[in-house]
Amino acid sequence: MSQLLIFLGHILEGNIIFMKIDFEKASFKDFENIDGQDLNTTAYKFVEYLNFLKTNGHLNYRIESLTPVGPEMNLMLPGDSSPTWSVCLVSNDYLGFSQHPKVKAAVVRGTEMFGTGSGASPAIGGHFIYHQQLEKKIAAFYKKREAILYTTGYTANSATLQCLLHKQDIAILDMAVHASVYEGCITTNVKTFLHNNVEQLEQILKNAQNTYRTKMVIIDGVYSQDGDLAHLGQIADITHKYGALLVVDDAHGIGVIGDTGRGVIELFNAFDKVDIITGTFSKALGNIGGYVVAEPHLITYLKFQSKQHLFSTTATPAIMGILKAIDLVDEEPQWRTKLWENINYLKSGLVTLGFDVGTSASAVIPVKVGDIPKTLEAGRLLLRAGVYTNPIMYPAVSKKNARIRMNVMATHTTVHLDKALNAFADIDSQLHISK
Repeated sequence: MSQLLIFLGHILEGNIIFMKIDFEKASFKDFENIDGQDLNTTAYKFVEYLNFLKTNGHLNYRIESLTPVGPEMNLMLPGDSSPTWSVCLVSNDYLGFSQHPKVKAAVVRGTEMFGTGSGASPAIGGHFIYHQQLEKKIAAFYKKREAILYTTGYTANSATLQCLLHKQDIAILDMAVHASVYEGCITTNVKTFLHNNVEQLEQILKNAQNTYRTKMVIIDGVYSQDGDLAHLGQIADITHKYGALLVVDDAHGIGVIGDTGRGVIELFNAFDKVDIITGTFSKALGNIGGYVVAEPHLITYLKFQSKQHLFSTTATPAIMGILKAIDLVDEEPQWRTKLWENINYLKSGLVTLGFDVGTSASAVIPVKVGDIPKTLEAGRLLLRAGVYTNPIMYPAVSKKNARIRMNVMATHTTVHLDKALNAFADIDSQLHISK
């Protein structure tokens, strides 16, 4: 059956209203809050949708890996009885540091010295020397004095913004910022501007100038779906012209962008122009956790007022691996050099084949397809060809902007990338997704 339709009925003002969901055109968003349906009904319908994707080979999520993060991974694909080796293009471990011997040795050393847990929240006994060292090191990395740690990069955004912004304030967001930023702004007023549209940003700032107490412009350094960069220089100048604070989440830029891997902020020489820097240790630095870097008075405020920081148990001693990873950004720049060789090789090959990679200028490379069913089928065919990628669809991107997203690593070889390019050429002959 090519289409599976569900008819959901509920009582509204005495009448039965039927809602139709076409599974072939649906996305996860359609099941967030089905009107008139209770939690169990909504969950059951969502499971039916997942089963529909699985039946068609389109459930390209939560695939079990039997091997560590790397340029190739041994995957247990849905419905298969034995694992399959695939080129991995889904990992944010851009420099391969999660597998670097010196980083792993630092993790082992931290565990041997301090055990496997920290035992408490930071204010009441869970703040150890390795936390203090990491705060100082990540702050100095960005030429600042102070930082705060969170258990995830997501929380670094959501918790910080919830703490700093209230109903008298306003958050002005590039519409393409990460979901964690949107969640962090649920307690304040929000305006969005079209992606990288500095003219629209300035108009919003003009209108907000005398209306709100604290005005905060929030952008990403590298945007996670298109892999393009913020127009940071112009945005910083306009933000400060109207007395607003500038927040930059450079999760995908650290270790990748800039002459010394300090990210988009380094590329634009904007260390003194960004008021608050947020990011994650889970990408180029090969571990887990998030951070916020800012002036000392703001960091001190967050350490005692940000609830998710104050009431969460601190990170384990395994984060001592991050201390070494930060050192390696400077000590072994050859990984960044190799990463950019791989980025340019893969992107050039895709463009030569006629694919639309948008304005990517980072290790995130999309192949834009535009049609959700075709994108899901491309993901299935690539996976069966031994190339592990992420089909991305609404609400992560607009419905007309579905794509296959890839993340390049320094540890990929030309053989790996050629396998991916050959697979894209093969699926294009079936799906016709090139220009």
